[in-house]
Amino acid sequence: MKKLLIPIGLFSLMSFTSVKLYNNYKLSESLNTIQDMKEWMMQDIESGNIDPELGQTYIDNLETVETDLIEYILDNANTN
Repeated sequence: MKKLLIPIGLFSLMSFTSVKLYNNYKLSESLNTIQDMKEWMMQDIESGNIDPELGQTYIDNLETVETDLIEYILDNANTN
């Protein structure tokens, strides 16, 4: 029985760790994408491809999402 519990425990630990790492990767990539989108919007405003007021609205919305995502990441880092 003991021989069976050890591999099951190790497999469970490895599965949990890989899921956690994958989720951290997805959160990091999401944050990078939001930051890239803000840069692209600033470039579009500077080049005149979008109305500055509308572009700033997009940037403000992206900053809100970015802040929420950072808070979520920090909250989860503090609880684990």
